[in-house]
Amino acid sequence: MIRFGNREVVTEGLELSFWADISHRCMTASWPALIGGAALVFITFNAVFALLYWLGDHPIANVPDGQYIDYLYFSIETLSTAGYGDMHPQTHYEHFIATIELFTGIFSMSLMTGLIFARFSRPSARLLFADNPVISDHEGQLTLMIRLANERHNIIANATARLWLFKNGVSKEGMPYRRFYELPLLRSESPALALSWTLFHVIDQDSPLHGLDAAELKAVNAGLGLFVSGYDDVAAQTVHARKSYENSDVRFGHRYAEILQTTDDGRLRIDYSRFHETIEG
Repeated sequence: MIRFGNREVVTEGLELSFWADISHRCMTASWPALIGGAALVFITFNAVFALLYWLGDHPIANVPDGQYIDYLYFSIETLSTAGYGDMHPQTHYEHFIATIELFTGIFSMSLMTGLIFARFSRPSARLLFADNPVISDHEGQLTLMIRLANERHNIIANATARLWLFKNGVSKEGMPYRRFYELPLLRSESPALALSWTLFHVIDQDSPLHGLDAAELKAVNAGLGLFVSGYDDVAAQTVHARKSYENSDVRFGHRYAEILQTTDDGRLRIDYSRFHETIEG
């Protein structure tokens, strides 16, 4: 199952090995899934090594009863390199198993450290997109509008936006396909995106949306894809964000509620509580 925004795609017939792209799976998994998977691997490793210790002939000092739980505790101390010192190897067999476990612990912790660092250091843009695109008159022309805002309120320099229309079509041979059209924007770049930004696409005769109403958009299963990128001056990295809309999200004859106001002392006030609100007219 693959998700593109609100759209779900079921894929079949492709044989994927779980270990073929484990790094990508770890990077795309949710934090609870990642932590739960790491805990499961940790428990499995310790259970296996504790079993190997338990099979030996009194391999660990200060374990008089030779219970499995004691060997499990020793395995945890060894794998994590804690080594409290009250239990220690006393046979060649145990030294050999402990050597393997130490290598496994160092290797696995290095991988986990690198993975966590990669997830935390991965640049991300906290952009807020309006729930609904709107189509209404703007400057005397029918226009598609989409509003977005920078939630962090820092500077995203040289921000660039690209808007695409996706819709179904049929070739001359009668084969169905999915076609992509880029929708030109009146202003596709912003030198410093810090607050809000409204994108405008004029629906003229050259626009792929020309003459289409809500029913026709639904008939061709149309959708919109918005892609924004820019340079985050805090992270000192290029960040990307995307938002997809279904044809049912588009509101005809609506415009966005005004969120910018000027206070009595001359300051600019932005009311984000009305950010997603649209009004007819």
